[in-house]
Amino acid sequence: MAWVILGKKIIRKTTITMAETNNQEVKSKRDLLRERMLKRNPELNVEDPEAMSGGISDYLDELDGQIGEYRGREEKLTNMMNADPRSAHFLSSWANGEDPVMALVKLFGEDIRTILDDPESEASKELARRTAEGQAYNAEADENIETTKVTLAQWKQDNGLSDDEANEVLDFLEGVLQDSLRGIVSRESLDMGLKAIRHDEDVAEAADVAEVKGRNTKINETLRKREEGDGVSSLSGANGKASQSKRTMNVFDLADAAK
Repeated sequence: MAWVILGKKIIRKTTITMAETNNQEVKSKRDLLRERMLKRNPELNVEDPEAMSGGISDYLDELDGQIGEYRGREEKLTNMMNADPRSAHFLSSWANGEDPVMALVKLFGEDIRTILDDPESEASKELARRTAEGQAYNAEADENIETTKVTLAQWKQDNGLSDDEANEVLDFLEGVLQDSLRGIVSRESLDMGLKAIRHDEDVAEAADVAEVKGRNTKINETLRKREEGDGVSSLSGANGKASQSKRTMNVFDLADAAK
């Protein structure tokens, strides 16, 4: 009895699965190709046969170009390994996690020593040249750092900065330099450069604004005094008191006030 019930459940489940499969829409190769092309180029008109053919042709050309580049690199790598099989072992060891320096010494150690011991070899000359350049660079850096220390101390004093505030500025500049080495230029760095370039212009503009504001203040003060009275006594006035006469300013008065 139990086997019969179990068999009915299996048959029922199988029937439901087949029904669900039949209800699912089976996409044609054409529809799958359209979806693929739309993912690559959402603006492509897949309903237009000419546009669709052009999109497929461009896609194939792009694939051919990529395959050609892959084959070219593969050929160079194969030729390198055929020229010296040790290079294949070196790359394999490196890919498997071994220290590349250790792998290089194991495979090419004797050759490297022979070349370095020969002062006339190109590799030995190149190493000597780079070593000398490195030493000169380090000497120049040591000399410049002393000058920088003096500049930094004076800059901190002029701006009234604490050590923490100065270090914050130095950290920002260090970040800018590190980003530039990786080809990164942030919006903050650009704004800082723009402010530095426009500093003189901004100072000059602020000076002009201050000068104009000062002139306007002087003119307003002169007009206010004129409105209060020009100091000329009137011959007639109520109760025998002299009154201050008022007059309208002319063009010449305004010119004098502007000066």
